[in-house]
Amino acid sequence: MKALLSTATGGPETLVLGDLPDPVAGKGQVVVAVKACSINFPDTLIIEDRYQFKPPRPFAPGGEIAGIIESIGEGVTDFAVGDRVLAGCGNGGLSEKIVLGTHNLYKMPDEMSFEEGASLLMTYGTSAHALKDRGRMKPGESVLVLGGAGGIGISAIELAKAYGGRVVAGVSSEAKAQVAREAGADDVVIYPYQPFDKDQSKAVAEMFKATAGPNGFDIVYDTVGGDYSEPALRSIAWEGRFLVVGFPAGIAKLPLNLTLLKSCDVCGVFWGAYTAREPEKNRANINELFELYKAGKIKPRVSETFPLERGGEAIAKLGNREAVGKLVVTM
Repeated sequence: MKALLSTATGGPETLVLGDLPDPVAGKGQVVVAVKACSINFPDTLIIEDRYQFKPPRPFAPGGEIAGIIESIGEGVTDFAVGDRVLAGCGNGGLSEKIVLGTHNLYKMPDEMSFEEGASLLMTYGTSAHALKDRGRMKPGESVLVLGGAGGIGISAIELAKAYGGRVVAGVSSEAKAQVAREAGADDVVIYPYQPFDKDQSKAVAEMFKATAGPNGFDIVYDTVGGDYSEPALRSIAWEGRFLVVGFPAGIAKLPLNLTLLKSCDVCGVFWGAYTAREPEKNRANINELFELYKAGKIKPRVSETFPLERGGEAIAKLGNREAVGKLVVTM
């Protein structure tokens, strides 16, 4: 089978289209013929050996897929050959076939396309876990979403609205602001590009505060990091929750005196580990996402598709923060 392979540490330009043996389903496993694989920020890290997990080379990046079950192994009873499924796989998705266990495998709603299915788990799964489990979100609360035009930012906007919140999106351009508005954001802050000096950081904080209202944001959903995190923290409400989701702009350094002054929580959100530690709770979250999709309250926004041999271009585009919505590689 064909696969886009990382054979050496480096950026997207090091990926090569190659051949791997067809996988065989073992006990408790299925083989899925991959139809679509979305690109996520971990894909930019894993090929450079900067992610939490470092698979042995050669390997294909690609952490979430959608496709059709081609064969099943011994002991698999909940799935059958021909089922349309989506799955989180960590890596290996940029290949024509993949062997998977069933712990993070789900049957797709009939009305969901493969491109949408491949774009649901990591973004919406992360946001559901972040807002519900880590952020303890309640109806009527206000939420600031940094990086509001990316795939995960859009998922956070849609879910926060579905959960009854008021949402402000932070983005870096008017074009991205329009995407955030279309996703349901009640207001938008267009912030400048980092780096910020002290005065610039204060100015960005004032921009956030102006849209937060007198009490500040109950939840800050930070998918960006870098120089944007501190201004966002300064706009948080008393006993607010600051959710650390990602840091494509760099790992932030937060002044901890602010957490004391606001009596707020700083909460890490590691959805991948959560799926392994709390599989039943995670499955309940995903099943709820399917219901929200059917009700029209969430919809993955696929902005561009690429063939397998151009998968490196998709990873590069995401790594350069040029992506709006989700980038998907199709087989």
